[in-house]
Formats: sequence, C-alpha cells, structure tokens
Amino acid sequence: MKIESVDFFYLSMPEVLDIGDGSQDALLVRIRAGGIEGWGECETSPLTSIASYVCPMSHSACKPLKYSMEGRNINSVEDIKSISSAVHENSFDLLQADHTLSGIDIALWDLLGKKLNEPIYKLLGYNKAYPKLPYASQLFGDSPEATFEKAKKATASGFKAVKFGWGPFGKYGLEKDIAHLSAAREGVGPATYLMIDAGTAWNNNVAGAKERLTALKKMNTYWLEEPFSNMELDAYKTLSGSTPEVALAGGEGCNNFIQAKVMIEYAGLKFIQIDAGRIGGISVAKQVVDLAQQSNITYVNHTFTSHLALSASLQPFAGIEKDNISEYPIELKQLAQDISKAKILPDENGYIHVPEQPGLGISVDTEILKKYLVDVEIKINGKQIYYTPDL
Repeated sequence: MKIESVDFFYLSMPEVLDIGDGSQDALLVRIRAGGIEGWGECETSPLTSIASYVCPMSHSACKPLKYSMEGRNINSVEDIKSISSAVHENSFDLLQADHTLSGIDIALWDLLGKKLNEPIYKLLGYNKAYPKLPYASQLFGDSPEATFEKAKKATASGFKAVKFGWGPFGKYGLEKDIAHLSAAREGVGPATYLMIDAGTAWNNNVAGAKERLTALKKMNTYWLEEPFSNMELDAYKTLSGSTPEVALAGGEGCNNFIQAKVMIEYAGLKFIQIDAGRIGGISVAKQVVDLAQQSNITYVNHTFTSHLALSASLQPFAGIEKDNISEYPIELKQLAQDISKAKILPDENGYIHVPEQPGLGISVDTEILKKYLVDVEIKINGKQIYYTPDL
C-alpha cells in the first residue's frame, strides 16, 4: 500500500502557561494508507513542525519533509527505515526535521502494526513485553509544603516511585532546594523510589549542582536528572565522578541518534532518557535502546504528554526485562488526557503494560479533540500551501 495522506493537527489548551509542562498543546500526525489510519504525536512546537512539512525547498539538502513522504510504499519495517533515511538525506539542513519526523515515524509504526495485526514491539523484534514500574512524574510544588502534599498524594495513589522536577528547584538557593528535597522524601516515605529532575537549572555550572549532592544522597535519591543542558558533556562527566556519588540521568533533550550516542559514551550517565516524540520516532529510539544495552546503561522512556505518546515511548524497550522503570506523568492537562480513548493504567501490583492490540493499541478520540483544534493556514505569495484538514 502507498501513503495517501499525511495530516497534522495543532491542538491547544485555551491558555498556555510559561511552565515546564508539555501537555498544554500537542501536534498529532495522521497517516492514511490502504484504508488504515496510523497516529503519532510530536514533542515539538506544533506550528514550527507543520511549517517544516510544507515549506518550500531552500536547496537540495533543505527540502520539506513531504518530499520524502508522499506516495511512498508502507508495507514493511524496511519501508519505515527507508522513509526515515530519505528524510535525513533530503532535509539534512532543516533543523526541525527530526522533531517532525518523530510523530510521522510513530504514525507509520502504528499504521504498519494495524496492517500486520501486530503490536509495534513485536515488529521491533521482541517476543514479549515486560511490565514496567511507572514513576509518578510531576512538577515540584511552589512551596515545600505543596511538594509534601503532592508526594503524599502520589504514594497514596499506589505509586512505588515518584519524580519531582522543574518548578522552583535550582532557582532560589540551596536552602530552599534542601527544603523541597526533605519535603519530597518525607511525603513519599522511606521505601519509595525518589527521582529529582533539575530541569537543566545549572546549565553547565558544576559547582551549583555539587552543592546539592549531599542533600540528594541523604534523601536516598535514585537519580538526579538533567542538572545541565543537553550535551554539556564535561559538566555531566565531572559531576558523575564527584562525591557523594549520585546517579545521573539525562538525554531527553537529544533530538537525534548522534546526540544520544555521545551522551551515552561521554556524559557519565547511569540512565539514558529518550523521548520517541523528539528524537526521530520509535525507529531512532530503538537504536538508542540497542546501544544502551551494549553500554550497560539503563534505558528509560521520557514522556510528559498523552497516553498515545506513552505507548509510543514504551515500545522501543518493551522487551528489555531489566530496564523496568517508566516515566508516567500524573498531572496532565485536560487536552493530553482527552487525546486517547484508552489509558495505560497501573495494575493491582503498580505496574503498567504495553498494549497488546495492533499498532500502538491506543485510539484517538477525534470528536472530543475538535474543541482544542487550532485552525492554521499557511500562504506564500498569496498561494495557500497548508490548511488544517478535517479531524
């Protein structure tokens, strides 16, 4: 079968706040071929990615993504790989390409899984999917008291692992950070995994991060995530060898395989976190999974949006038994909650499972999403090159 259409849908909450919450808007991709629909989600700036799909060619290595997509065959895993290669060749200088390709690639896997009547993880070569322990991923409270209440609520909901990130952490001095760390640990109790996400608070300032190590160690922090900006290799490596030792996690900012490879090989990480909606899709995420296994680094999915994105993020490492920690956002805006009809919910033992239905196993609720749809039209010299399709 051949690709008949590639459609983008820019969705948004009525108000988008200046906070570290990617669930406030979304870009969904729908690909149709042979009477089948595949869906994907980009972790991206929606309008920017739409433009990258339809923009005029600048030169031979800066073509719009549609140049590599429309009318191509989609009958096998090799066809998905071929499309990804074509995008990287034809849109080499289009820096938004990998973000946009991410949603396209996910939609292609969803479509192919539906055609072949298989869940994506089986198309990736796994015989079975192992349960993952979800960590309740949320922002720090505005105050230590708010962080404490959030921590109590998460553990009361049955989560055995909890992560706090962004918000005020790293912005208002060591004393306040220690107060938040203490509140988080007191709230979750001594037996719960506690992860801390600094949200790149120190950019490349190793001294600022080092000041927190004693408190992080005292609170038995499972990992410190993103203390520095993506690809700040020297800072990461220096901190990884500092005492007291706290395991480092990072990689969600990687938007291609080479960045992830360098982070694995040179940053001193114990955990590599990859967002399938950002790095180039399920295809590239699986490459990172394979490299992480060879490098003895634990792979962790990154996702802070919908359950459609959650399913996509789980597929690349579904068949890896030992890498069993999964990000699980618990403060999604209503838009992200409404994207999918089905949800991936923890079982009675607190674990989540990759859907066994064909493709992603998650259906999109197109009717309810109409209220979030942002109408977009792009014109060049008066000629319309893009308009929002029917949802």
